[in-house]
Amino acid sequence: MARPRKRTTLLPQRHPEPDLFVCDILDATPKSDRASMEHPLFSLSVKKDMAPFQYEQGNVKVRITPAAGEGRANVFDRDILIYVLSQLMAAKNEGQEIGRRVRISAHDLLKATNRHTTGQAYATLRRALTRLQFTQIETNIHDHGLGEWRSISFITEARIVKEDSTGRLLSVELEMGDWLIKAIENKNVLTLHRSYFQLRKPLERRLYELSRKHCGMQSVWRIGLDKLKHKTGSTSTEKEFKRLVKAICRTDEEQSHMPDYSFRLLHNVLEVSPKSEFLEAYGDKPLLGTDTAVRLSAPVYDRARDAAPGWDVHFLEHEWRMWMDERPRDADAAFVGFCRKWFERRGPP
Repeated sequence: MARPRKRTTLLPQRHPEPDLFVCDILDATPKSDRASMEHPLFSLSVKKDMAPFQYEQGNVKVRITPAAGEGRANVFDRDILIYVLSQLMAAKNEGQEIGRRVRISAHDLLKATNRHTTGQAYATLRRALTRLQFTQIETNIHDHGLGEWRSISFITEARIVKEDSTGRLLSVELEMGDWLIKAIENKNVLTLHRSYFQLRKPLERRLYELSRKHCGMQSVWRIGLDKLKHKTGSTSTEKEFKRLVKAICRTDEEQSHMPDYSFRLLHNVLEVSPKSEFLEAYGDKPLLGTDTAVRLSAPVYDRARDAAPGWDVHFLEHEWRMWMDERPRDADAAFVGFCRKWFERRGPP
């Protein structure tokens, strides 16, 4: 009797041929907008999630209503947005005009996001499109930070242009949400590692997204489990969440399966550091959209110490970079203002 195959940490590369990411634009590397990396807009559940969701972080507020019958859009549905955004960014970089309406090949999408191309995969794709269209998000998140309270959808229309006799989608036309197009126009995006689509667990994907957003090229990024749980959007108990994070960290220490970053759990603090291959690949290149792209002058740290006496200004800088939702016009003034408010609310350490 043949032994059952051992489950691998990462999903296998289902389409390992050279054209894995061949789209209309050949170099359309995976990219995502910063807002959906920063805030938990997608469910971590792989089952139908019909529960309304609310999230608040600083001045940012989010209220999500699931799609009737299909539930809330989840992290795997997000692959569709990553695929479309990647193509649009590549087209824009080549000088092409882009708009909200996009026609995609369903087969290319499935290959690019490392999915099966069976009949069941096309049916799953159809349901994902429904969740993306009818999941309603009420929020004050704006492309450049906070804006007016508004209701948005990930995609505003999905139309099947061609469908074969078996019901497989051949071509799909999408109308993207205005917020996504603005993120592209303002280059408010980050590049993702291509093995992102091989991560099995929703929480693994969410931890990677947050690390790309907050750690960037910094030597280390630390975040407490209570705050991490809030930022991931996890509905697990604190004990279960710690167990899940601990399992991911243990596997990463043993197999280094997480892209770009190493993960360690120290008591109730997650510590994230860039991997050497990531630093070698991008160490001499600006990572657009990372918090580290915001530079502070050397004298500002003395002003920060005066604004928050007794506090470690480098700790405050880390907290400020985590808190930021947009690039400030005057980074020094914004940082000093943050330190002043921090001290007013918390007093001396």
